Parts: sequence; C-alpha cells; structure tokens
Amino acid sequence: MASSVETLEFQAETRQLLRLVIHSIYSNKDIFLRELISNASDALDKLRLESLSGTIAETDIGDLHISLEVDKDARTLTVRDNGIGMTRDDLVELIGTIAKSGTAGLLEKIKESKDAATAESLIGQFGVGFYSAFMVADKVTVRTRRAGTDSGTQWESDGEGSYTVQAAEDLPVGTSITLHLKLADSEDGLADYLSEPTIRQIVKRYSDFIRWPIRMAPDGEGTSDPETLNSMKALWARSRSEVTEDEYTEFYQQISHDWLPPADTIHMRAEGTFEYEALLFIPSQAPFDLYSRESKSGVQLYVKRVFIMDDCEALMPTYLRFVKGVVDAHDLSLNVSRELLQHDRQIQGVRRRLIKKVLGAIKTMQSKDAERYSKVWAQFGRALKEGLLEDTDNTETLLELVSAPSTHDPEKTTTLREYVERMKDGQDTIYYLTGETRAMVENSPHMEAFAAKGYEVLILTDPIDEVWVDQVPAFDGHRLQSIAKGQVDLDETADGEKETDGDKDQREKDFAALLPWLTTTLSDHVKQVRLSSRLTTSAACIVGDAHDVTPTLEKMYRAMGQQIPTVKRILELNPTHPLITALRTAHDTDAEAPALTEIAELIYGSALLAEGGDLPDPARFSRLLTDQLTRTL
Repeated sequence: MASSVETLEFQAETRQLLRLVIHSIYSNKDIFLRELISNASDALDKLRLESLSGTIAETDIGDLHISLEVDKDARTLTVRDNGIGMTRDDLVELIGTIAKSGTAGLLEKIKESKDAATAESLIGQFGVGFYSAFMVADKVTVRTRRAGTDSGTQWESDGEGSYTVQAAEDLPVGTSITLHLKLADSEDGLADYLSEPTIRQIVKRYSDFIRWPIRMAPDGEGTSDPETLNSMKALWARSRSEVTEDEYTEFYQQISHDWLPPADTIHMRAEGTFEYEALLFIPSQAPFDLYSRESKSGVQLYVKRVFIMDDCEALMPTYLRFVKGVVDAHDLSLNVSRELLQHDRQIQGVRRRLIKKVLGAIKTMQSKDAERYSKVWAQFGRALKEGLLEDTDNTETLLELVSAPSTHDPEKTTTLREYVERMKDGQDTIYYLTGETRAMVENSPHMEAFAAKGYEVLILTDPIDEVWVDQVPAFDGHRLQSIAKGQVDLDETADGEKETDGDKDQREKDFAALLPWLTTTLSDHVKQVRLSSRLTTSAACIVGDAHDVTPTLEKMYRAMGQQIPTVKRILELNPTHPLITALRTAHDTDAEAPALTEIAELIYGSALLAEGGDLPDPARFSRLLTDQLTRTL
C-alpha cells in the first residue's frame, strides 16, 4: 500500500533564502557539488564516530564512501553516501526550516553585499549550502534512512513554496540526493553536469582533500568498476615541502568557505609524548559573524584522520576564533567529549603551543611585511585585543602587536613600541584617549595641552579599548595613562616655559573662593571643581579620577544589564580663559548673584557636550543658554 504524502510549507525565511540562492547569490554554480559532497562527508564522519563510540547499534563501516551517479536519459545526478542518514524529523528541521538564529541578519547582509564573492562567502559560512542544489535543478529528491532505524523517508521539492515528505521502504542506511537537472545554459553559468569530465574537474577543484573516497559510478550498463575521483590526501600529514601554495589555498577555501587566499599558513608537527599535526590559516578578511555571540572557533579536531568535532574551543581561545584549520592528534580517544578536552593536560599543552605559533606568525608578519600585517590587524585587531583581557600568559606578546591611530600621523597607525621610541625626553608615560570616533577624540578639550606641547596621544576608538587599557598597567615599563583621568601636569606652560611653584600658588589663591562655591553649586553632577593644566583654548573639561569607570564603560555595563553606581566626575577649569576669569571676578564682586548659578550650569553642560556626553536636562540647558544669549544682545 502506498504511503501517504505530506505536503509542508517552507519557513518564510527559508523561502527568502532559496530565492536569493537560486537567483542572485552564487555566480559560480559549480559550487553546488562541493556543498553536497561536504554534507555527505559530514554524514560519513558522524556514522563512523557514533559507531566507534558505541552510541548506535553495530553498523557496517568497512566501506564508507560517496557515490556520484549520472543518468543521462532521466537527466539526473545523484550524490549518495552510506553515512549516518536522517529521520523524518531531521529532514523537516534541517531542510524545511532554518533553525539557526540570526537568519534575518544574514539575509540583510547578503542583500547589502556588493559582489557575488562576498555573498557566496556569507552563505557558505552560514552552513546552508544544501539549497544551492536548486540553482542547477528543477526538482530535488532526498531519500534517506537513519542508522539504527528500520524505516526511511523521501523528501522532495521544486524549491518554491513547499515540499513533500513520505515514508520510503527498503532504503539502505545513508542519504541519496537526486537532482533533476536544468538544461545547460552557458549564459546563465549552467554547465553540463551530466558530463563526467565536468564532474571530475569540480571534484578535483573543491573536494580533493575529502578523506572519504568519492566514486563515479559508470553510466549505463557498463561493467567497469567505479572510479575514485579524489586523492584523499590529508595535507596536514604531508611535509610542508611536499605541499604547494595552491594546495594550501584550495584546502583553506574548502574548510572556511572563503573565496580569498589566507593571509598566512602555519603548518606544524609535534613529536614526543603527545604527537599531533596542525595546519592553521590566518584569513585575509574577517567573517561577517566574527563579533556575534554565535561565532565559534574555526579549528577542527581529528584523531588519526578520523573527524572528531568542528569548532573545538579547547584548542583555540575565543580571541583567536578567526583562525581556521585542522589539528590531528594521535593519542586521544575517539569518543573524547568537549568537556573532557577542556581539562585534558595534553590538549592544554597543544593549545598553548598553537597560540604561540599564531601570535608568532602575526609578529613575524609585523616585522617583515608591514602592509600585510596592517591588513590583518585591520580585520582582526579588535578580536586580538580581547586576548589582553583573557590571556595573561601572552600579554606582552599581544601588546607588541597592538596597533592604533595616534596624533603622530593622521593616516598611519602606530605600535606601542614605535610610540615609546618617539617619546619626548623625560616622558615615562604612554598617553591615550578613548572615544567613539577619531574626530571626536582629536577635537576633545583634553587634547589641547598635549597638542600644544607636542606630546603624542594614542587614539583608541574600539569599544574594547575602554576595557583593556584598565587591565594592562604598563608596556615595557611605561605606564598607560588616559589624558581624561586623574591629574595631568605637563609641568610647562603653553609657550614651553616651566611654570614655577610661585605661579601655581598665586593661581590657587586667586581661585580660592570660586572653586568651593562651584563644587557646592554643581554637587548634583560633579564631586569636585578644580583648575586644569590640560586646557589651552577651552573654558572647561570633565575628567575622572585615576581609577574611575569611564562614562562609555558605564554605559556598556548598563547595556549588559549590570547595575553599577553612577560615578560623579571632576570639572576642570582653564584659569586663563576669559569666561573663567570673568566668572571669578563676578563671583568676587557678588557671590549671591542668581546669574552665576546659571552660568555654572552652562559651563558644566558645555564641557559635557564637548566630550560627547549626554546632558542631564537638555531642555533646561537650552533655556538657560537662550536666556543668557538674549541678555547679551
């Protein structure tokens, strides 16, 4: 009796993605075969792993392979594997819908991408390559049976709005995907995928390193044995001298779904008490999800060429999650879990060596190929700076890699080492200022005295800069100091002459009455009003104590749901500014004048706006400013 056929609708976002894949994403349609072979290889890996670990009933794994079958009369190409297979629910969940979060964001990024290569990279990273089959097929039929089950399932769709699911009897364990191919069309980039030479070429280009044999079944009734199309050579197990750069690039592109060559390749072998090989790549460009919560490590773990797991966090810290590659360990159990790896002393030793190799490669790039290093830092510098918060063992190495804009050059960035080499005689502090943009930092009142006296200031605009500069006390013996926090005494006037103690004492005496009055008047907003040595043209600025949380960091904590006390800061006045000297004279004349309080609020509000802060009461500030302007006209 025929099984009942169930018709289901694609998830809305899946339909959108299908349309994008079919009509606008892939400029190179050949990619569909790479994606289907990759999925088949994963299924074989999973069956072998589950069989060896005993999580499924005894299964024959003696001849795991992938078959490509061409039927020219029916115009079909079938990709078949004898891997783990799928249940009916697996089919509906994995193919009928997209269960991953962030699909809407992916779709938006794909629509925004200006070139096909970028779009292909995005969709490849998202792991939805199965849908690429609909670029070359009018209809796709999936027949599958999960290992350990007795019944199979057939899934079929034309890639439009719906798909059918029904039970299928007498299926072997594994999955077959049959593509009912469209006619070849050179203008649309559709090759003749019934052509055996075309299939061989695609497999060689994209899937040569798949560890399982990819066999081409003879077409028709020929008696010849299937031909194995791929070399199955594990690049990481070969000597570096035996591998060409093209082979490295092909392998990198296969595991990363990136269309650019890597920025650097690290091929290493460790022998002794714990043997392993590693083949790691530093990409040329950051993946779109590098800074999302869904981002994972890009290192795969194998044991004696048997795939164990993707995204092995135990091998690479989160700040190096952009590194792609393979680690093949010889002495681990096949059923090792992520939890066990986290506490395995040998794996921790491997992790430490891999970190040093990656950081060492970037350091070598920095010293020998500055242009390539600059591009890598532009892509991954923000992630590398996360290491300053989580990897104390490599703090010094990471600090050597840090590159940031500074007031020394409007275009080029500088390393901390270069900054130290340019420091003025007698300077023992590395000065920096954080902010949202370079323009905002450069125009900050805090910069005035440093610019006037020729002191270089680092311009730090990454959100993480707000955090790591507080965690790292010094570089090469030189303290890092924010010019917006603590006392700054550059010990000379704007014209370069030393300021005497007598000058300072007289200045403090002149303002002895105004400063306490302002501190009391503005007590709701500041904890102190004092004279400044960091201002040359602005009337006032707001600074924090040396160990205060910055306003930006305070906002970040609150955005993450952490409730921290509001930090009152310090208002500094420029004692030579006409507005401040006029305020001092007016206060000495009549300390009770009502207008003085309003002017004090305006000075505080203006200082807050100058650093990009938010006014506590914008309407009141606007009203006070309007009233003061009216009285002056």
